[in-house]
Amino acid sequence: MQNFALIGAAGYIAPRHMQAIKATGNILVAAYDPNDSVGIIDSHFPDADFFTEFERFDRHLDKRRRANNGGAVDFVSICSPNYLHDAHMRFALRSGADAICEKPLVLNPWNIDGLLEIERDTGRRVNTILQLRVHPSIVALREKVQTGPRDRKHEVDLAYITSRGKWYLRSWKGDVSKSGGIATNIGVHFFDMLHYIFGALQGNVVHLSTATKAAGYLEYEHARVRWFLSVDMEDVPQAALEAGQRTYRSITVDGEEIEFSGGFTDLHVRSYEEILAGRGFGLEENRVAIETVSSIRAAAIDLGRGDIHPRARELCDD
Repeated sequence: MQNFALIGAAGYIAPRHMQAIKATGNILVAAYDPNDSVGIIDSHFPDADFFTEFERFDRHLDKRRRANNGGAVDFVSICSPNYLHDAHMRFALRSGADAICEKPLVLNPWNIDGLLEIERDTGRRVNTILQLRVHPSIVALREKVQTGPRDRKHEVDLAYITSRGKWYLRSWKGDVSKSGGIATNIGVHFFDMLHYIFGALQGNVVHLSTATKAAGYLEYEHARVRWFLSVDMEDVPQAALEAGQRTYRSITVDGEEIEFSGGFTDLHVRSYEEILAGRGFGLEENRVAIETVSSIRAAAIDLGRGDIHPRARELCDD
């Protein structure tokens, strides 16, 4: 049994980490969040110590480590706002623990280089949640591409719409300096998936970029990809709305829909199982995706290159 601490216990994704810690037979001994709406902890680890001040959380983990009685924290799971991931991973490593960090790992590719140095200095490791790499449908698609013709480029359309209320833009997620913008906040694991399946990134064009929507064209070693992301309810297809759904995911490869919407709630458990078995995804596995979203954030709109995603075409013409 391993001892876990959790940073960002009041966040949206934290319950999935608590569930994964419990499902893998481990224990959450301490959690931190400046907000105290963390009653969800009672459903998983009611005896966990909880802190709203980082300094006291730091002191608590240090005392556990120095006690030398088997109570030291082995892993720190990081579910804090995106712009704090880098600092919290550094804290975890310097506290003598491995880190498990939510996506996006960091906002900028150069942060990866600094973390690699701290890994070398401390002997500890950063593990990341790249959940789509363990999704059975994605694994099967990757194997199909890898065993297919190596000189072929597949035609791919990716759309992900996850509607959010007015709170979204007023929270840290609506602040590009803190979230990295929509392509980073809700798209980075899809861009990692595309790289994982189709190989090296060869081209990156942005067709649309607003606070709530983004679209563009990516070319990989084995694919040409049109992508569209949105947090606007109006972009959810009518059929999905009538079925009471607020989220829509679609990926087609050469016109064939790839079913990967199911099983999302179990992917954190699978990710934790792989990490605990020593097969987790580390810093370098994140580099291409972080470079991709960093470039998207900095790019000028260019409607003259690359195919425009059908869902974005009218918006781009306006």
